[in-house]
Amino acid sequence: MTTCDACTTTILLEDTGLRLAGEQGVLHDVPMICQLGDELKIDKGRYQILGHARFSYGRGTWDEFWASDKAGSPVWISVDEGDLILQRELSQKDWPKYRGSLRLGRNLRYKAESFRVDEDGTGTCVGLKGSFGHPLTVGETYRFLNLQGENGTVLSAEIVGKDTEWFIGRWIDPFEVEVKTA
Repeated sequence: MTTCDACTTTILLEDTGLRLAGEQGVLHDVPMICQLGDELKIDKGRYQILGHARFSYGRGTWDEFWASDKAGSPVWISVDEGDLILQRELSQKDWPKYRGSLRLGRNLRYKAESFRVDEDGTGTCVGLKGSFGHPLTVGETYRFLNLQGENGTVLSAEIVGKDTEWFIGRWIDPFEVEVKTA
């Protein structure tokens, strides 16, 4: 038995989590607004949680939940320090158009709203549970950009190598989320 100096978790050297480390990751239990199988009611929408991924950005982590609405359309629900964002992936034809590169502080117009790059960082997938609409890999690192709109809208980009995905969503007040546990 040993204790991790960083997180003070005690583990057995023959523990299942230790054997899986580096292969699929282990998600330590922390207080969460939801878990796999739960249904979230956000405004008039209902979302079934199908997958849970955790990402590290060096000084902390955030959680991403892959969910499906009542029509079967996928959404991502991001939870970072208690803040929630509900996002949908944009088709490539709907991606924001801009010249040059995006960097902190840069503004762009998208669908009549002004957005500013507020975050430009990297996240590494450290754990997975459940199922997702596309492959995710523990240990893979993603570059992310978060752009805040003037009306509370959020644009996000995830970049791996030359592949990019864009998402659009909005902030959600966690006190207005109803959770029906599995």
